[in-house]
Parts: sequence; structure tokens; C-alpha cells
Amino acid sequence: MIKKIVWTSLFWISALPLLAQPDRWQQRVEYDMDVDFNVNTNQYTGDQKLVYYNNSPDTLHQVFYHLYLNAFQPGSMMDVRSRTIADPDRRVGDRIFKLEEDEIGYINVNSLKQNGKKVDYETNGTILEVDLAKPILPGQKATFDMEFDAQVPEQIRRTGRDNAEGVRYTMTQWYPKMAEYDYEGWHSNPYIGREFHGVWGDYDVKISIDSSYLVAGSGYLQNPQEIGHGYATSGKAVKRPKSEKLTWHFVAPNVHDFAWAADPDYVHETAQVPGGPLLHFVYQPGAKTTKNWKELQPYAVKAFQIMNEQFGEYPYDQYSIIQGGDGGMEYAMATMITGERSLESLVGVTVHEAVHSWYQHVLATNESLYPWMDEGFTTYASDYIMNILFNQGQENPHLGSYAGYVNLVKSGLQEPLTTHADHYITNRAYGISSYSKGALLLSQLNYILGEEVLMEGMRRYYDTWKFKHPNPTDFKRVMEKTSGLELDWLFNQWIGTTNTIDYGITGVSGNNEQTQVTLERIGEIPMPIDLVVTYEDGSKELYYIPLRIMRGEKEEDLGLERTVKEDWPWVFPEYKLTIGRGVNEIESIEIDPTLRMADVERANNIWPANTDTSFQAETAAE
Repeated sequence: MIKKIVWTSLFWISALPLLAQPDRWQQRVEYDMDVDFNVNTNQYTGDQKLVYYNNSPDTLHQVFYHLYLNAFQPGSMMDVRSRTIADPDRRVGDRIFKLEEDEIGYINVNSLKQNGKKVDYETNGTILEVDLAKPILPGQKATFDMEFDAQVPEQIRRTGRDNAEGVRYTMTQWYPKMAEYDYEGWHSNPYIGREFHGVWGDYDVKISIDSSYLVAGSGYLQNPQEIGHGYATSGKAVKRPKSEKLTWHFVAPNVHDFAWAADPDYVHETAQVPGGPLLHFVYQPGAKTTKNWKELQPYAVKAFQIMNEQFGEYPYDQYSIIQGGDGGMEYAMATMITGERSLESLVGVTVHEAVHSWYQHVLATNESLYPWMDEGFTTYASDYIMNILFNQGQENPHLGSYAGYVNLVKSGLQEPLTTHADHYITNRAYGISSYSKGALLLSQLNYILGEEVLMEGMRRYYDTWKFKHPNPTDFKRVMEKTSGLELDWLFNQWIGTTNTIDYGITGVSGNNEQTQVTLERIGEIPMPIDLVVTYEDGSKELYYIPLRIMRGEKEEDLGLERTVKEDWPWVFPEYKLTIGRGVNEIESIEIDPTLRMADVERANNIWPANTDTSFQAETAAE
């Protein structure tokens, strides 16, 4: 963050939403916040000026703010949800219920004006409901001036003070934040610990805190010379007497959140991504951290290079990797991660949270409605990157997602991906659905379209929809345009139902001249079929059976001679295929040997039935 922001660059990035398609308008905000922080009481006061641009075609009579810290109080919706759900998050459990007065979190709004006039407002849990003094017409803007005070809760989930590793402050979800209003209306969901959605805007934030603390977070530090330590000191913790405060001034352009962290023992180091952002590493030095955090840096640089090349370019000039929180959680231009990890674990969590910058903080789908579009796509890209970084040599690095998904299916707890993140019946169903089943949607597209077309589509999706809050249909249409195939059948089934894929080889018969193979669709979701025949002489042949409803076929070179067969209409439960060689010449027949298809019962994918598959071999090795 040493680099001072270039204002021409700020203007350019801020103007990006203007490139959105005419039917996808975006609301916009400009935050100007001054915060005075007391490290002795763990409390702070804030003045917030918020300019809100109504770019919608609707007249607004109300607005809503999120007051996330109010969730950390006994009796809150997060507390009750955690104590009543069948499988509570172990990090939360009943901890909120047991908080004392000086351990809870809160945000109190003390005054609020719209264009200089007082407005009526009411706090309902984590939501501030505001009746406007004057409606905001389409194309108009309003300025809201707010005074608030808050208390940092004991660290329980994502935000808070004094986490398990001793980091003093992880300041996330810490300010009154305007809720998003889009083509689906207001998204004023109470906070129960799951996902977020926000309004694109520019943040100008000043944080006054004890001078012994080093601060790191979203945005570009504007006054490193005034701060005089931390960012001007490489790799050394600097102690100062607690007799003065310093004001840290950050600017974050065109983001939908702002997060920061502070600790007196932090050290700060940097690494430059060639042609990309400057990476900042902020952590507490020690026997459990220093060595691995230094070794982390080239891995992080390489991860950004891979993402830039394969999935689309990161649009900002900085990214901060900060020790804090309770695991790993992404924010605009920054992430909070626990730091006392093995090297591979530290790299893994860093890669995953950094990839969120693409899918949650640049594309920024509504996580509450479509968590799989963020968590699932992030998981897929993370596995892709980790396979390269650690030379894992896996032809299919997404088998972990497959295993998690199949376990959920067999548990009977699966719920459709259309389920709102807050309303999953179990945490298990939410987690596996959002991460694993979301990632497997991309695996299915890899199988259906071919990897080259998938990756082209992923880059096109990112370039088309960055800064525009895309939805599932937007993603589907990009993939259809890129491939030339129709994909409604896949998206409707995979997202809207709990139906599964299951194909089997149910019959093989023949003579010395030809062999007839009978395939059966057992599961409800239809798929095209890659069928590989291995002969006794070691040669292989690929038979490709398109799905008629796709209205086309994939072009993919798997290094085998390929024969395209007649389409399979999805209503037909069986398909018969004739091979022009005798059954005695065939060693094995296998459906999808690349293991990309999310078939929930792989045992019937191969003939003879006792033939070991590559999936079974890899699973045993794990």
C-alpha cells in the first residue's frame, strides 16, 4: 500500500459500471468515513457521509443499512440459528449466547440525515430501516450523514477482537453498510453468518487508532509518510508508546466492501506480481508463522499470474493477505486468514481467498441467492491452481469435490442449488452444495464442452460481466455463445433439482466380428457420453454419443480416434451401440474415463465389472 493511488486510474476504474448492459443498471455509493478507535475499550465512533445514486428505474421511499455487528449479541438471529440448527458451525455453537456486555458487538446509529433533513429510522436486529424524508427519484442522488458508535465483539465468526492466534482486531462487517437494491428489489437480509451482497462504490476511510498499531486492509494507503512505520518498515514489528494516535487514510475505488485489521505486533512485507498487483503480507512474526509466511509469497505471486492468464485480469493495483479472523474470508482487495498453518495449508487458504477476488469481488454475484457461483467457481479455480503450484500431477484435480458431492447425495440431505444460503436446513448441505456441487457444474461443462472451450468461456464470462452482479442465466448464456450448444437442460437440472447423473453399461454381447453394447440412463439428468473401448492389443477407440437436446456436439481432442454416433434422445432409457470388432478382442469398455462426469455410481461405468478404473485407483491412493 506504499503506492499512492493515481487519480486518473481511480476515475477509470470508477467508470467501469457505466459499461454495463442497458438492462443491468447498477446502484452506486460513495462512502466517506472518519473513525476514532479506542483500543482500551474496544469501542469506536464514526462519522459517515454516504452519497447514494439511484440508477434504477424505480422511485425509492425507503433504504436499508446492514448493522452486522448486532448479530454478536445473545438472542440475535445468528445466535438462535446456531443453537437450533442440526449441525452448528463449531466456531459459533453457543458462544454468542454466553457473551458478556463488554464482549458483545453492536452498532448504534445516533443520528441520520438525508440531504440535511432528519429521517425516521428503526433498528431491527442487523438491519436499519429508514423512511426517507423525500423519495429518491430515478436518476437522482441523495446524501446521507450518519453518526454512529460501535463495539468490537470477541472474535467468534469472521470479525472481532483477540482471535485464537492473538490478533487484536479483525475489522470486517464493521460499519453501517447500505443494502443492495437491484432488478430483484432490496436485499436487506438479516445476518445469520452466511453470505453477503453489496453496492459498487468508492470508499474514503480515515481510521484514527493508537500509534503502536499497524493497520492493513482494503484500498490504497494515502499517507505512508505520515504513518511513519509499518508500511515504511519491511519485516520488522515497530513498538510505539500508547500516548498518541495516528490516522490511517485509505481509498478503495469501485468495490462493494471495505475491511481492515490492526495489531501492534504486525510486520509488513510485499511481493510484486509481474504485470499485476503489489501483494502485501501482514502477519505476527513468530515460530509458527515467519518461515511459512515468507515462503508463501512466491506461491501467491504465481497464483495471481495463473488467474490473470487463465481466468481474467485482476483489475486493482494491490491485494493484502492479512493474518486475522477464524479461518479464511475474502474482502475487497484483501483477505483475512489464520496464519499458524503448514505451508501447503497457508498457500491453499491464500489461493482460495484470493480467487474470491474474481468471483465475489469483481463479478460479485449475489452470494446469498447464488453462493455456488462464488464458492463453487472459486473452488474449481483453486484446485486448478494448487495442482500447478504443488506439481500434484492430477489429470482431474476436482475429485475431492466429486467425493464430497456423492457423499451428500447418499446422505439424503441434498437440497437444490436454488436454496437461499441462509435457508439450507443443514450447514453440511449448504457447504457441500455451494463449494463441491458448484465446482462440479464447471466439471460438467468441462466434460460437455471440452476443457479448451470451458476456459475460453470462463474468460469471456469474466470480461463480459465484471462489475455487473451476474446471475446464473448470464453465465449460461456466455457458455452457450462460446460453445454453440444449448445448455438449458443441464442448468435447469443441476441448479433447480436434486436429480443425479448415473449411466451404466448393462449389456455386452457379440461374436468374432462385432460387439453390441447396451447403455442405460439410470439417473434423472441426461448427459452426452464419452465411451472408450480398450482392445487386447492395447489400442483404444472413443465413441462419442451427443445428447440430442444439446443441438450439436463438442469438439475435443483426447488423443484417441473418435467416432461420433447418432444422438441419444434423453427420454430413451437405453442406447445400443455396435462396435465393429469382436467381443473377444475387447479388454474393457468405460464411460467417461476422464472422470469429469459427476456420475454418482461409477461401478457400473466399466465392463467387465471387476476391471479397476482410474478413479478407483486414485481414490485408494488418497
